[in-house]
Amino acid sequence: MIIIVHHKYKTTQVMDAKMQNITSIAIGNSITQTIYDVSTTFPDALLIWCDADYLDVLDVNAIPSLFHHRRILASYNPNAYFYLQKQIGYVERSFYVKVNKKVTYPTWMMSSCVGGVHASVINTLSNDLNFDINFDYFINSLAKRAMVEGLFCYSEPKLLKGNFSATAEIKQGSIYETFKFVKQHYKWVWVFFLSLAYLVYEKKITLLPLIKSLFFKQLSTTFNLEAIPIQSTKTVITKHEIDVIIPTIGRKQYLYDILKDLAAQTLLPKNVIIVEQNPLEGSVSELNYLNNQDWPFAIKHTFTHQSGVCNARNLALSQVDSEWTFLGDDDNRFDSKLIETLFNRIGQYGVQVGTTVYLQKNEVQTYLKTAQTSIFGAGNSIIKSCLIQKVKFNLNFEFNYGEDTDFGMQLRQLGEDVVYFADIKIDHLKAPIGGYRTKVTHPWSNDKISPKPSPTIQLLYQTYFTPEQLLGYKLLLGLRSYKNSDIKNPWTYITHYNKQWKRSQFWSYKLQQNPDA
Repeated sequence: MIIIVHHKYKTTQVMDAKMQNITSIAIGNSITQTIYDVSTTFPDALLIWCDADYLDVLDVNAIPSLFHHRRILASYNPNAYFYLQKQIGYVERSFYVKVNKKVTYPTWMMSSCVGGVHASVINTLSNDLNFDINFDYFINSLAKRAMVEGLFCYSEPKLLKGNFSATAEIKQGSIYETFKFVKQHYKWVWVFFLSLAYLVYEKKITLLPLIKSLFFKQLSTTFNLEAIPIQSTKTVITKHEIDVIIPTIGRKQYLYDILKDLAAQTLLPKNVIIVEQNPLEGSVSELNYLNNQDWPFAIKHTFTHQSGVCNARNLALSQVDSEWTFLGDDDNRFDSKLIETLFNRIGQYGVQVGTTVYLQKNEVQTYLKTAQTSIFGAGNSIIKSCLIQKVKFNLNFEFNYGEDTDFGMQLRQLGEDVVYFADIKIDHLKAPIGGYRTKVTHPWSNDKISPKPSPTIQLLYQTYFTPEQLLGYKLLLGLRSYKNSDIKNPWTYITHYNKQWKRSQFWSYKLQQNPDA
């Protein structure tokens, strides 16, 4: 471990894990240059940077467990604001911007206050990095570009000992830096969208930052980190025991095929928990094969007249008694090594939540590298069971959109990462809707002004987006909807769209008042 101490972006000390000075590295250089010098001199070292004002509260003893494999980039910003201005939210659509600073949280929003990365990451990517720029810009750029390529990036409060007050204020980037960052890390059209958002929401004309940004090229994200192997030092698996939960309604044959796939697993589940729904009064289970055939696992079968996948999954989760849980769906197919491979990857990456490739027929896999993801699949994910005692599927999303995304975000708010395993595939047959389903009428179905977006999507984004992200989404949705609108007068359309947005906010608020969710 090499500790680089800096003050106002200038290196003041370079020390080893015993806090002894290393004289072979020059001091006084920019911290960005020092990062390069140390990584080339000590290619097998973990590099830690720390502002001099935080050195006394740097938790050196905790660091090895935080960087439990070589492809981790973590930092922590105790300040109320980040280097990039909050207006970055106008163009950023992921859930990585509204950082929960109380827990380990996946994000590319990095900080020069304190952080670390293995030298092998810097050395592997050095030809694509610019070591002559401001360190905060450098580290945010690195994380933004490499996160999708398999670099695991976190806000990590455990880097500092508890009970400290923020003392070193970071210098926040200018509006020019924000436009430059957008131009270099997003498609070119987003700088124009950012300028429009400034005009619409802040009444600011940003012509000069916009023009200046156009002289910068988009930076490459074709990083190859595969040369840096991952093997976590964390122990996350005690027992190779897993329960599989499957909600089902009117898909008797499809469910049977899944049970056959589970019965053929090289590592069998302990329990398969099935929640069968049929809202028809007087109806009974149609799953006769659960009892008249022998299965190599216990089957827990619940029959309910209450339809709804959120309720069904919650009923199933309450019956789990294994160390691990797999969330399945009733129209999946997979090979015989699914569970065994899932355990291998969970142990390799040292995480407690993972999700798989989940393609329908004729779909092509586009994300080919195992990496962090802001999505979550409620029909193709593995979770450590201790977590499901703290989360549940929100019934406000029942019969609508967003319940799986919300569930994944609840896990992230607990300090858990969600990793997408690019080499584990589950086929999603997308079977025809099963029988016995009743038409759902939402409270807003007969609203004179149709809410836009769906109130559940509004609820999701209100909860997990920053205010700027929500406004950016509103503007983007409005522009896209205008193309298909029957209202072609722009002023009339804007008035109507604002009314739709307010109705969406109204119903979203009503959903939040639901005590049963």
